[in-house]
Amino acid sequence: MSSTEIKAWIDEARWFGGKGRDWELGDVRRVGRLPDAPDWLHVTIELAEVTYADGSSDLYQLPLAFYTEPQDRIAHALIGEWEDDELGPSFVYDALHDRQAMALWLAAFARHGVEPRPPSDVRGDLMFHRLPGHDLDIEAHSTLFSGEQSNSSVAFGEDALMKVFRKVTPGVNPDIAIHQVLTEAGSTHVAALYGWLDLVDDATNTTIQLAMLQQFLRTASDGWDLALASVRNLFAEADLHADEVGGDFAGEAARLGIALAEVHADLAEHFPVERREADALGELAGAMESRLVAALDVVPDLAAHESGLRETFARLRELDAVDVQQVHGDLHLGQTLRTVKGWKIVDFEGEPAKPLAERLKPDSVWRDVAGMIRSFDYAPRVVAMTGGADAGGEAEQRDYRASEWAARNRAAFLAAYTDKRGEELDGANGVLLDAYLADKVVYEAVYEARNRPGWLAIPLAALEETS
Repeated sequence: MSSTEIKAWIDEARWFGGKGRDWELGDVRRVGRLPDAPDWLHVTIELAEVTYADGSSDLYQLPLAFYTEPQDRIAHALIGEWEDDELGPSFVYDALHDRQAMALWLAAFARHGVEPRPPSDVRGDLMFHRLPGHDLDIEAHSTLFSGEQSNSSVAFGEDALMKVFRKVTPGVNPDIAIHQVLTEAGSTHVAALYGWLDLVDDATNTTIQLAMLQQFLRTASDGWDLALASVRNLFAEADLHADEVGGDFAGEAARLGIALAEVHADLAEHFPVERREADALGELAGAMESRLVAALDVVPDLAAHESGLRETFARLRELDAVDVQQVHGDLHLGQTLRTVKGWKIVDFEGEPAKPLAERLKPDSVWRDVAGMIRSFDYAPRVVAMTGGADAGGEAEQRDYRASEWAARNRAAFLAAYTDKRGEELDGANGVLLDAYLADKVVYEAVYEARNRPGWLAIPLAALEETS
């Protein structure tokens, strides 16, 4: 295998998370080949170790298609031409761009999928798992989704969607584990899981989960896009309030609150619920305070709000104990889809920047609630900042209407969520929500300062409103 060509391909790939860092390509090892391939095509899965200058490393999955002849139809996906130790002289392509390679992948799920029994019991071999209840359309053509993302998604006609995990970590992937539980529980708020691919890796002696196959919600609308459309509708109606325009989003916000409450209830029923005592809550407060201290170096404007933020975090230490459970962990409007049958919540991997072990830990449901509330604040602020002359009126008027939209939808979402759970937003619940909201705003300030300085005003405005 040509390490030079592989390294160049990884470095340019949209899913590579190490851009801008010094790194070297370490061991690249073949962990499996898809079954039933013709003589002129082989589809392999390689695991490549990427080592950074600071000594850290990541493991990336590389699905490759080896052809004996060049394939003009996928010339854009050519990685290189080299002599493979097992397969001989080959033209090597990114397999996810290749419909023939993807047809082998889908057929393997259909023909070789077994009912789940973790971990895989065939060491070193690929194991395709299937949940009962859906017959795959193995004649469906594949389409690779474009756009910047950490994984790769391939649609098979209108039948199924496969997510291929590019950066992989030994152990259970929460996206698969949670989708399996919610699918088997009959949840209507997720895309049904059809199956997944994993292997027991000789090198690590652990299961590595490589891909998941699920229901393709082709006609669904992205929740973030729907929210932006609602805000634009409001801004276009200069004399109307948020509850008067045709594009009022409050009903959808309420339905989303109910959907989240029902997902949380299903997760609490099928995953462990733990009790976090006062010492653990003190550690949570300390972690939030530490993130604030680090953020002050990146965003000096946070200093004006440091005292209030510390007071918010410190109130966690006054709580006796709270329940924690499996949650989404990275919830916002962009992780939701609106279908004709209601809201769906997607991408249960948790916060990508956190280690896998941390993402698997139980947490408070109020972390998810805080993430969605902050998303309701972001949507109108983004339109107000980027809408230009079409956003309607002067900056002061746009800010007022943005605040009105955000407040209306936050209230609708929270009321529906708490009513469905039969809880009040007071006492410990209020303290937790306030702390998670403050922690999220600090995170947003750091992210915007580093990636979108023009948007830093959004989290800072939220702190001004709560001061």
